[in-house]
Amino acid sequence: MLEKLADLEKRFRDLGRLLSDPEIVADRVKYQKLAKERSQIEPLVKKYQRYEKVIRQMDEAQELYTLEKDLEFKALARAELDKLSKEKETLERELRLLLIPPDPNDEKNTIMEVRAGTGGNEAALFVGDLFRMYSKYAQRKGWKINILSAHPGEVGGFKEIIFSVEGEKVYSRFKYESGTHRVQRVPITEAGGRIHTSAATVAVLPEAEPIDVQIKPEYLQIDTFRATGAGGQHVNVTDSAVRITHLPTKIVATCQDERSQHKNKAKALKILYARLFDHFTQEQIKKRAQERKIQIGTGDRSERIRTYNFPQGRVTDHRINLTLHKLDTILEGEIEELIQRLQSEDQIKKLERIATAEGAK
Repeated sequence: MLEKLADLEKRFRDLGRLLSDPEIVADRVKYQKLAKERSQIEPLVKKYQRYEKVIRQMDEAQELYTLEKDLEFKALARAELDKLSKEKETLERELRLLLIPPDPNDEKNTIMEVRAGTGGNEAALFVGDLFRMYSKYAQRKGWKINILSAHPGEVGGFKEIIFSVEGEKVYSRFKYESGTHRVQRVPITEAGGRIHTSAATVAVLPEAEPIDVQIKPEYLQIDTFRATGAGGQHVNVTDSAVRITHLPTKIVATCQDERSQHKNKAKALKILYARLFDHFTQEQIKKRAQERKIQIGTGDRSERIRTYNFPQGRVTDHRINLTLHKLDTILEGEIEELIQRLQSEDQIKKLERIATAEGAK
């Protein structure tokens, strides 16, 4: 670990020199790339420099404690040693966390797909609850939500809703939401007051650009058709709806929300790129089965990850055995505590993996 940190500190100093080079300054693209790299490793380097200072101070305090005859000064040196030792342990723990390789997708925006599962109309209502919860959370974070496709339920909510979320490190927060969400409550239509269990699936896809997923035009089959609507003046009389199929994988994206075929095609392509990027990423993860087992947030979407129990006012995340009796506030978008706990558990798993790998060397 210390060798890695020393190398990073050297790289940090080298980047500082490069960023003051007139040739680098003149090259805007290169300058921005190097400046971004320097800003990313700066917190780690600063923490390491503090760690080195603490080590030097411990050596000085230890020498004073060993050589000092005066008992009062000896006691002061011992107290200083104890204080520095605790800070050293804290810094070592923080440095290990900072050394965990970042998820390259964490900086990306996301496309989220929420679909009704078992439970009929009640499941569609639950999809509406989840969309509202995510919208409220995004609003708190200052993120922007854009609905790409929506299919309303018969009595409210959505059979399916697909939306993008744009902002700072969106995927790093929402990636833990992928999976099956279960709700237990008494439906409004249930005269007997019996509790029903319904479910919705959530897919969280890092938003991909064409550069992330290179698709040959001949691999795309683009079909247009007449959008379905509620009737009356809202019926679409032109073939504005778009369905795009990626022929090699048979992955399909459809959009009919806009009256413009051009806009529907753009939205459908955006969804398709994200689905393909996720498809290829999941294939890579499957090849590293052991890694997949220890990561939180990249599991099988059929896995039940969370239960929202209305009669008891609780939310339980089954991956980390966490139960919070805050159902009302969580549905109002206060999910930061859940996300932080999931992130912490994810970091612990990754640290364990790093320690195991280092121990095997």
